[in-house]
Amino acid sequence: MNTRRKFIQKSILATAGMTALPNVITAEHLAALKKRVGANDQLNIGLIGCKGMGWSNMNSHLLLPEVNCVALADIDQSVLDQRSANVEELRGKKPKQYKDYRKMLEDKDIDAVIIGTPDHWHCLNLIDSLSAGKHAYVEKPLANSIEECNLMVKAAERYGKIIQVGQWQRSGSQYAQAIDFVKTGKLGNIRLVKTWAYQGWMNPVPVKPNGTPPPGVDYDMWLGPAPSRAFNENRFHFNFRWFWDYAGGLMTDWGVHEIDIALFAMGVSAPKSIMASGGKLAYPDDASETPDTLQTVYEYDGFNMLWEHATGIDGGNYGTTEGIAFIGNNGTLVVNRGGWKVIAETENVNGQRKEKIEAMELVKPEGNAQQLHCKNFVDSIKANDPSMLKCGIKTGSVAAINAHMGNVAYKLGKKIYWDAAKGAFSESEANKIAKANYNNGWKLPKV
Repeated sequence: MNTRRKFIQKSILATAGMTALPNVITAEHLAALKKRVGANDQLNIGLIGCKGMGWSNMNSHLLLPEVNCVALADIDQSVLDQRSANVEELRGKKPKQYKDYRKMLEDKDIDAVIIGTPDHWHCLNLIDSLSAGKHAYVEKPLANSIEECNLMVKAAERYGKIIQVGQWQRSGSQYAQAIDFVKTGKLGNIRLVKTWAYQGWMNPVPVKPNGTPPPGVDYDMWLGPAPSRAFNENRFHFNFRWFWDYAGGLMTDWGVHEIDIALFAMGVSAPKSIMASGGKLAYPDDASETPDTLQTVYEYDGFNMLWEHATGIDGGNYGTTEGIAFIGNNGTLVVNRGGWKVIAETENVNGQRKEKIEAMELVKPEGNAQQLHCKNFVDSIKANDPSMLKCGIKTGSVAAINAHMGNVAYKLGKKIYWDAAKGAFSESEANKIAKANYNNGWKLPKV
């Protein structure tokens, strides 16, 4: 039995077709590779939002010799200077700097942009970039509202550029293999899919007084379409995720990754109903607004999906801090960033317990999925073929919209219903929450 399981696992890995990128490339090695890349084959990229995932994405793109980082846009001068130095160290040349991304988009030599700004900026950044003729790699979640997601998809259809959404799990070998297994039907009737993120590293966000923005920060530009309010360190840079003005908490931050895989494997895009319950149960007195504990139940045709998250603890389902579990009559498939496995159900046959399907030990992933996701974006641009994308904008919008549905249900505190034909909720108050709320003179783009 064990020998056969290992054979199956090796066979799956052999047919995965994943090509790993090196984690570290020296400047000398890149220079040598770059000599082989003709000027017409090089791709000039600008980065909008240079901290956190914005830089992580840019760094992964710079592992590709045909990619140049020619421009950086950020509202924080210290971040601009730091990333300029990083690019110079990697490539020997400093990129141009911009405090206003719109000025950067005027550069005709830029072929594509990476958008790594807070969620409330994604819609404006993307549509402005598309209208300027740029391809785009946009961080997840796609947007900070359902209305913006739909508008961004409409803009993509109008401008016809290549758009990759940063849901990089789509480029992970373990997810592709797990999805293929689910679709074989071997798990039997799947009546429940669990998705979760337990984040033990997350400590309380301490309450801090309002203050003044750090030197070199254009705080008004950082706020953009968000409501005007005094600067507070808690709401800036990484922690913006836990405030409704700018993002949707763990429901959208982690939820889009896991929900995306679940919906794709199950072949669905929209639920019939949603209900959610939770709150600030771990850290009731900290500064954050979004719930630190949440359970969301989605009803689809033939099955339910459960999303759950919790901060401050790692005790997630099946002994993992995050993941997706497809629970069928014959067995359960569990997949996360560490790999995938199958847990068999058993039945009594002539007085003996036998597995309904063959269990499978953990199959670990191959390669770096985030780097492969970036390479996929570049390859799609070079081929001018959006069908090659692992996570195009429609895919990204489905995951983001479903995650936002969970937050809408949580805010209303009741079960809500989705009308797929109308693309709207049945409840007027839910549709109101699904709308974008722009302030400070900023307007929702028209497409």
